[in-house]
Amino acid sequence: MKRTEIINALQLAGEGQLINVRGWVRSRRGNKNVSFIALNDGSTIKNIQIVVDLAVFPEEQLKPITTGSCISATGHLVASQGSGQAVEIQLTELEVYGTADPEQYPLQKKGLSMEYLRTIAHLRPRTNTFGAVFRIRHNMAMAIHQYFHEHGFFYFHTPIITASDCEGAGQMFQVTTKNLYNLKKDEEGKIDYSDDFFGKQTSLTVSGQLEGELAAMALGKIYTFGPTFRAENSNTPRHLAEFWMIEPEVAFIQKDELMDLEEDFIKYCVRWALEKCQDDLQFLNQFVDKGLIARLESVVNTEFVRLTYTEGIEILQEAVKNGKKFEFPCSWGEDLASEHERYLVEEHFGKPVIMSDYPKDIKAFYMKINEDDRTVQGTDVLFPQIGEIIGGSVREESLDKLNAEIARREIPMKDMWWYLDTRRFGAAPHAGFGLGFERLLLFVTGMQNIRDVIPFPRTPKTAEF
Repeated sequence: MKRTEIINALQLAGEGQLINVRGWVRSRRGNKNVSFIALNDGSTIKNIQIVVDLAVFPEEQLKPITTGSCISATGHLVASQGSGQAVEIQLTELEVYGTADPEQYPLQKKGLSMEYLRTIAHLRPRTNTFGAVFRIRHNMAMAIHQYFHEHGFFYFHTPIITASDCEGAGQMFQVTTKNLYNLKKDEEGKIDYSDDFFGKQTSLTVSGQLEGELAAMALGKIYTFGPTFRAENSNTPRHLAEFWMIEPEVAFIQKDELMDLEEDFIKYCVRWALEKCQDDLQFLNQFVDKGLIARLESVVNTEFVRLTYTEGIEILQEAVKNGKKFEFPCSWGEDLASEHERYLVEEHFGKPVIMSDYPKDIKAFYMKINEDDRTVQGTDVLFPQIGEIIGGSVREESLDKLNAEIARREIPMKDMWWYLDTRRFGAAPHAGFGLGFERLLLFVTGMQNIRDVIPFPRTPKTAEF
């Protein structure tokens, strides 16, 4: 018999029709006459109740049906006689696919910490919390593709393996086929990569932006959406060594238009979650973050504040004068800490903020320098509970100005001649931003640690599964 997914079964009228459902047992309870099985197949956070008549199915036959076991259940869908569900299945046929020894299966019906669940990441998607998170993760990916498709962007695939360092920080994972126990070196004692697979030193990408800029110079509007890698020794709730990035690049737009795009895009994604993930959001709102839905609705229904970095510093310094305590100092020329960003968003304005025009020395070499020669046209979107969620900028299109900044910073560009060619041949004004997918998911799910919004987190000293 063809299987009916539980999400669809729960929408049917309980008129006695015969259906088949398959999934994993969340719990089994009952008395000497009847047994109730709560079954979930991952299609929804809601379980379907299967009612078992013990006169037809003796207790001995039900012994293998414990929490975590996998079964196929066929029966008549009827209106539920108990509270808690509209319909239930009166069991007529049962098949056990796989058992789960209750002495060994770790997901018993008891409170389990997030830290513990990370050690069993291969099983945690079966919990209500992580089922909800990963369904929302899927929906956010769909929202991203749909938004850009509707707005005329082209999905452009940038390389995972690269010889360039977009951020210039050097915190990259190397890719090599060389024998690390017998490294060939040149006369200066440096590693000779001539016999490596690519014939040069290569790494996993930290960003698809530079290649994305090339595409925007031909296709007009593109976006990348793929994995990126940072070899930072950051053990914080906001950092991963492997994460996903969304990076649109658009030709012929200025700073104000870029900020419009950032705000419109993120509102679209949040609105998508509110419309299409109601059951999962309601669960997370009840058990993870009781202010979640209200916070999501507030983002959709408010205009983001726009202010310059200089104005932001003035607000922060005024707060300090009035007794506000920050762990890190806030002075002009210093990068803002998360506590500063969150103060502006959560306490001062009470809404998201797009901050622009940062000091050039704390931003990347490719950002367009303002006429004051002190600031650049960078645009960061700051969100409640998260801090920076989007980082973007107008890119410098002048070859002379770009070369001057590269020289000032002493950035090695020998492997990036192709990037400079976009300024040499038909240079055009353009801008773009980067959004860390997991940062977006932190906000949309209300989860507190970035390790809990990606299936298998990669962090320092952690590469399990």
